[in-house]
Amino acid sequence: MHIRKGDTVEVICGDDKGTRGRVLRVDPKKGKIVVEGVNRVYKHVRRSQRAAQGGRLSKEMPIDASNVMLIDPTTNQTTRVGIRYLDDGRKERYAKRSGTSLGIISPPRKAYAKKRG
Repeated sequence: MHIRKGDTVEVICGDDKGTRGRVLRVDPKKGKIVVEGVNRVYKHVRRSQRAAQGGRLSKEMPIDASNVMLIDPTTNQTTRVGIRYLDDGRKERYAKRSGTSLGIISPPRKAYAKKRG
């Protein structure tokens, strides 16, 4: 999965289409993510010691990762995400629209380093 916790994404389909938000949680096994302010539902809570107030609690529910696109930090537009290896063998995510690096995701590996000589 190319989307990480803390990324800013835009919903591309569904009821919240066009909404932007920060990724709060990622579940790679199920392919779902939780985005701040997206897919909100009401959970009815009875009054107890844990929930002293009780009533209707609004919370975000997971949505499929295929229903969002990452926001490119430089152009502020949606973009696809790619993976590439750098010359020293580190793996990084990058925005396909602008080519901007989105961060290193793997330490250097000799097998993927460019041969010098």
